[in-house]
Amino acid sequence: MSEELVKTVQDMLKEETWTRATISNYTKNNLIELAGIVEKTRAENCVDTIKEVCDEHLTHSKDSIIALYLSGMLGLGKGTLDNSSLVTLVDIFQKNHKETVVDYLCESILADDANNKFALRTLAERYKSENNDKVWELYERIVKLDFEEADIAKQLAEHYENENDIDTAIDFYKKALLRYVTAKNYNMVKELWAKLLELIPDEIDFFLLVQRKVAKTISEDRSADLMHDLYDKYKKQGKWTTAIDILKLILSIDQKDMWARREIADCFKNKYAKHSHVDEYIRSSNLAQNFRNVFEAISDFEKHIAFDAHNYVFHRSWGVGLIRKVEGDTLIINFGKKAGIHEMSLKMAVNALTPLAKDHIWVLKATKPREELAKKVKAEKEWALRTIIKSFNNSCDFKRIKAELVPTILTNGEWTSWNSAAKKILDTDATFGVNPNDINQYIVREHEISQEEKLSNEFKAQKQFFARIDILMKYINTEETDKTNDLFADMFSYFTGYVKTITKVNEQILAAYLVVQQVSALIPSLAYPMKYTFKQIYDDIENPREMYELLKDTKNTSLKANFLQSIKMLPNWSDEFIKLFPTVLDKSMLILLINAGFTEKVQKMAITAFENYRDYRNAVIYLFKECQNDDWFVQANIPYEKQLIALINIIEQTFREINNHVNTTENKKINKAATLLLFKDDTLLKHMLSNDEDTVNRLYTLVDDLADLDSSIKATVRNRILEKYPDFKFHTTEEKSSTPRGMMVTAKKLEEKKALVQQIQTVEIPANAKEIAEARAQGDLKENAEYKAAKEHQHYLNVTLSKLQEELNRAVVFDPTTITTAVISFSTTATLLNKETNQDEKYTILGPWESDPDKGIISYMSPFGNALMDHKVGDELSFTINDHKYSFKVKSIAAAK
Repeated sequence: MSEELVKTVQDMLKEETWTRATISNYTKNNLIELAGIVEKTRAENCVDTIKEVCDEHLTHSKDSIIALYLSGMLGLGKGTLDNSSLVTLVDIFQKNHKETVVDYLCESILADDANNKFALRTLAERYKSENNDKVWELYERIVKLDFEEADIAKQLAEHYENENDIDTAIDFYKKALLRYVTAKNYNMVKELWAKLLELIPDEIDFFLLVQRKVAKTISEDRSADLMHDLYDKYKKQGKWTTAIDILKLILSIDQKDMWARREIADCFKNKYAKHSHVDEYIRSSNLAQNFRNVFEAISDFEKHIAFDAHNYVFHRSWGVGLIRKVEGDTLIINFGKKAGIHEMSLKMAVNALTPLAKDHIWVLKATKPREELAKKVKAEKEWALRTIIKSFNNSCDFKRIKAELVPTILTNGEWTSWNSAAKKILDTDATFGVNPNDINQYIVREHEISQEEKLSNEFKAQKQFFARIDILMKYINTEETDKTNDLFADMFSYFTGYVKTITKVNEQILAAYLVVQQVSALIPSLAYPMKYTFKQIYDDIENPREMYELLKDTKNTSLKANFLQSIKMLPNWSDEFIKLFPTVLDKSMLILLINAGFTEKVQKMAITAFENYRDYRNAVIYLFKECQNDDWFVQANIPYEKQLIALINIIEQTFREINNHVNTTENKKINKAATLLLFKDDTLLKHMLSNDEDTVNRLYTLVDDLADLDSSIKATVRNRILEKYPDFKFHTTEEKSSTPRGMMVTAKKLEEKKALVQQIQTVEIPANAKEIAEARAQGDLKENAEYKAAKEHQHYLNVTLSKLQEELNRAVVFDPTTITTAVISFSTTATLLNKETNQDEKYTILGPWESDPDKGIISYMSPFGNALMDHKVGDELSFTINDHKYSFKVKSIAAAK
């Protein structure tokens, strides 16, 4: 059937050439007939063949209407980015004034590709020439698709303003303004800046955003010029604080701007009009004089002006105080019960005191009852966050927020739940944002901004590449955000910049490629024309396993999964999955491979891993733990004992590398995993004890050779062996197995010691610090007995705490389920016959924390306890401690009560 269709098209092309059909003969019906050919071609699955025939024809008949139409529409259906055939065709019909045909052709193109910019623009021009109101709908589509199109965005804004749809007009004015900034068209920027100042004068965050973009894209001086107009608006409204902030921004660009210096002095006069010393402080700070650094002058003035009656201040030793009176240059300050009333000169106050606002968190903590403040903080989290952030120059990290609340207002337990809710508020409430220069610093906004602006600001403040990916994907995953917004386009362009020209593939290039690929699929209007296929990218990666590890997943996207999904599309994906599995360790990979018929490859990989365990340590651990009972693994016929020996050897290898300080963190992780697999559930012991004594001897020898293995594990293995084989002979060179690494303790004692550490840290040390401060305040430290006593107690507390913490770090909780009475060991009670006195003596073996010799409880770490360890019933033993000779016979061993 397709051969007939090819012949039909070839005949049509010949007929067109022979009859020399003129353009004047073509109508809309002719194109409808050709559209039928296109549909038939697609239905018969011969698109490539027909397109090839047409393209060949165009090499010698470049104006063939049939070839241009069929080639262009078939290419469009395939998703090709080459519109040249259709562009030529439209141009031919336009030149010949075939408007109806042009309209139909553009509509046909848009039916196949709704985002075809060429067809949209062509049709829009046609509608505009006819004064057809449909042009506005097309203009909106163009603006959404083309993020560089500023002129049409401006036309749309003016149109909606005339229609009295002000909100929509503002949206398009904003788009146009941002695009003119990108295009560096300052004249248009200034025009639209003025327009938006009329419409949205209070949206200062948007104007500051534009100012930053202008400073970066055009020039800082131009951005300062724009701020002059913004300043005038706020000055006329009498919003002095905001006006002053704008002037500070202008002065940060040009500190010698005398106009701005004079204006800021004028603003300060208006803001503090009721302050009796405002003129004096402006004069003494030399604020309006260009010989002094302007920001030093501003700081000087702001400190002086804050020292007025009924204002709060902070002194690092005396805490928060209230200025009661100002008498000339003398301040009279009440610092409360602790420090009392102090007189201080204004000059000294400027250096020694920090002015505080009445709603500063320190003031609230000093003046409000704790219970009242705690209740308000818990009930009004937004208020608490705003209060704390604004207390520190409107820039505060979460560590500071916690420090202000815990433990003075909230307990650690209360903080846990409060913290989660507060982070959610900071993340979602648009009145909170981040400092443009530091993503970790939160700020409070005067006005709520859109979620798009909030995320855009976070993106700009974030300096980490993978964290920026997370913000971009968060923007996409947030349902209410506008994905056609220019702010999003700016964020997206950051990543497209990485893939424009690729010389060497690193983790950032690969991640950017995966992100652009993902966004292009999710938002077709943003589809980016990639110059490179994934295969080309992948072929340039020297070590795919290392690259996989370098990719960083985030809360909102999984780059590693995207990477694997892209690899799955490669012709040799099975080989690449086999190579990557020892790093990825994801069972779904094995399932995909097995389901696709690559079971033998998977089995070979597993066999290789156990044979070359040194190079596949994580893979060995994963396969042993997760695949032990899988059919494919069972059928691979890897001897179970070989698997166990591989794990033992991995433990030995990791111990050696840890001792040599090689990849210590990773080796400790692998060592722990392998140790748990072998010993936690007695996996190794069960195999040993279910086989003959030769197997026990062979495997125990390997375990015993692990010099750094916790001796308590060895003790357990030995005791279990003795239970089954009482006469089993261990190596004579073996070390005492019941003396564990670290310090064995009972769970009860561990909790007691932890509670003691908590008591010292949270109660006794703070109380002692208070005692020292109070004693120091009495003066004359040399003759101060209270101060000396408090310092001696401080030394005692620090030494005690240090010793406890060192012991806690060494503590190993004894597992009572491992008690064995085969030998004297931890948590056993031994009855001994004293051969000197012929009397029985009982000793219970525990740790140094539980030791109580008067009650017969002996530490296994003491010389006496150590001498008893590992002896069996019937053993006779003699030893000397501190010149005293002991001689015993072991009569019985029982589990300690």
